[in-house]
Amino acid sequence: MGLRKATEGGLRRVAPREYARDLEGLCLQLQDPDPTVRRWAVRDLGHVAQVAPTLCEHLHHETDHAVREMIFTTLRREGSPEVAAGLMPLLRSEDANLRNSAIEVLSSMPQAMGPHVERLLDDPDADVRIFTLNVLNELRHPDVMRWVSGALQRDPHVNVVAAALEVAAESGTTAALPFIEQARQRFPDDAFIGFAADMAQQRIEAS
Repeated sequence: MGLRKATEGGLRRVAPREYARDLEGLCLQLQDPDPTVRRWAVRDLGHVAQVAPTLCEHLHHETDHAVREMIFTTLRREGSPEVAAGLMPLLRSEDANLRNSAIEVLSSMPQAMGPHVERLLDDPDADVRIFTLNVLNELRHPDVMRWVSGALQRDPHVNVVAAALEVAAESGTTAALPFIEQARQRFPDDAFIGFAADMAQQRIEAS
């Protein structure tokens, strides 16, 4: 074992690494009680191929904000279909910070997210459909308005339709106007839907 110069003269033994630097060792390090040690593990795992499922799974248990942020940064950089598959379950999370960070990363992955959007918009949980529309609000994908128009036409939940109107206001073109009007007619007694439809229409016509 090597020797290292001590701060006040003499030599002391170099302590062996507590964790191996291979995948198994880094995954063990990810369970360390010290969040600083876990952050180092995430940093090193970012250079390991096909580690997205491990990091996504760890998000369900990680409590330290800085470790979470490093994981999300690593996953955003990878942007693979495995990342999308691993983060989509977080749309059901009760932890708003965790869920919002997942939405932010998923919104940056149009190619990886595209194949899953229709299934998510058919989910029986209205909250999942709303959070999927939150993803669409920033997703740079050519089918965004087709998906949003489907929600405006068919979704039975007023809050989902309100979320779809918000996306239409941000990203819609004049092609979306008939679907906005259809949403208004589907909920004629809901004042908020009427207001949101008016706002979407005005923003599109002014753009």
